[in-house]
Amino acid sequence: MDIREATAADIDRIRTVAHESLAASYGHALKDDIIAQAVERWYDTETLTDDLDDPNTEFLVAVADDEIVGFAQSYVVDRREVVGEIDWLHVEPESRESGIGDELLAALETRLLDHGVSRIEGRVLAANEAGTGFFEREQFEAIGERTVEIGGEPFVEKLYSKFPETGGRQVLTEAATLPDGRQVYIALDESVRGSDGPFYSVYLDRNRTERYGYFCANCDSFGISMDTMGRVVCNDCENRRKPTRWDASYL
Repeated sequence: MDIREATAADIDRIRTVAHESLAASYGHALKDDIIAQAVERWYDTETLTDDLDDPNTEFLVAVADDEIVGFAQSYVVDRREVVGEIDWLHVEPESRESGIGDELLAALETRLLDHGVSRIEGRVLAANEAGTGFFEREQFEAIGERTVEIGGEPFVEKLYSKFPETGGRQVLTEAATLPDGRQVYIALDESVRGSDGPFYSVYLDRNRTERYGYFCANCDSFGISMDTMGRVVCNDCENRRKPTRWDASYL
């Protein structure tokens, strides 16, 4: 088996692997038309071409017998720390349990460390027991979860984190003061991608029981607007949320 960078010529096969893998992992929880819709939006030619040309995106494919059998996709995000966000790691059902996922992850981690990341994140729906087991087996720590809406139904998505070279867990909550003098807490492990920088979740208490809103890392502003459709925009610098992962299925 060979692991290499993905190219534009791989797009059709990447879509096929993504659909087969998602159907195997989530077919018991999601309708096939939702999975097909998500694959078409995430892996359309324009989106994939942009990702492949992005120097802050790592997109690797695993090739066996001249055919792609798996792939891993990750973004390098400069937050308060440099973080590698694993967006997806897929292996076709017939090739699972053969170590391909482990090799893909190892190669991806090496690439991310070359970018200078201090932490690697992965997200997976709790309904995907094989996926949660994979991250736990690979020594990722479950550090949080959120509820996402897919096809009109709520699903729990778990967040996993790993510090490959730091020797331990870092501080993931940062205290800050609002313009009106109130103290809030920025969750450095809870963010969504923006056009110019990430948006961090902000809470009124350190235990994260009462949500305040978002913090824009591009201009250090708490002046964020969010509408009922989940669109997020910074009122100061116009940084805008980019749909990611399951967002493409319901926004």
